[in-house]
Amino acid sequence: MPISEDIRTVFEKDPAARGTIEVLTCYPGLHAVWIYRLANRLWRAGLLLPARLLSHFARFLTGIEIHPGATIGRRFFIDHGMGVVIGETTEIGDDVLIYQGVVLGGTSLQHKKRHPTLGNGVVVGAGATVLGAIKIGDRSRIGAGSVVLQDVPADTTVFGVPAHGGRSGKGGTQLDHNKLPDYCSEEMRRVRAEIEMLKKELSEK
Repeated sequence: MPISEDIRTVFEKDPAARGTIEVLTCYPGLHAVWIYRLANRLWRAGLLLPARLLSHFARFLTGIEIHPGATIGRRFFIDHGMGVVIGETTEIGDDVLIYQGVVLGGTSLQHKKRHPTLGNGVVVGAGATVLGAIKIGDRSRIGAGSVVLQDVPADTTVFGVPAHGGRSGKGGTQLDHNKLPDYCSEEMRRVRAEIEMLKKELSEK
C-alpha cells in the first residue's frame, strides 16, 4: 500500500488539507494507520508484545488506539482522530472514513470474533460506538453519537441510542454524513395522525 495513496486519500476526504507537508506532519490519523501497519506485521509474525508496545506508542503519540490484531483495508482515513479505539478482531474494508471519539468495541471475554466488521465505504460519525461482532454493510453511515448494537444493511443510514434508521439509497459523498433522515419527527407525525383519527371516530359515536 503506497504512502502516496494514503496522502491522496487525505486530500479526497478532508477539504482542509492544503499541502503534502501539512498532511505528512499534521494528521495523527495518518500517523496512527502507518504505525498500525508496522505493528500488524509484527503481530502476524508472532511478535505479540513488540506489536502491542508499538500500538501503545501510537496511542501516546496520536490519541488513537488501534489493536495490532485488527484487519484494515486500503484508503482508510481517521479524521481528527482523538479518542478512537479499534479492537483486536475488528475488520474494516476499503475506503472507510471515521471521525474522532469512535469506538469499535467488543462484547465478549472469549477469544473469538467479538468486534465489528465494517464494509467498504462506511462512514462512522464522531463519538459513535459500534459494539460486538456485528456487520455494517457497504456504504452505510452511522450518525454522530450513535450506539450500534445490531447489523446494519448496505446503503443504510442509522442514528440514535440504540441506533435505528432505514434504507437511504445510494448516492452522495461520504462527507454528506450530516444529511440524516428525521425519523423521530416522521414517527411523531404518524402518531399524531392516528390520535386525530381516533378522536374523530370517538366523536362520531
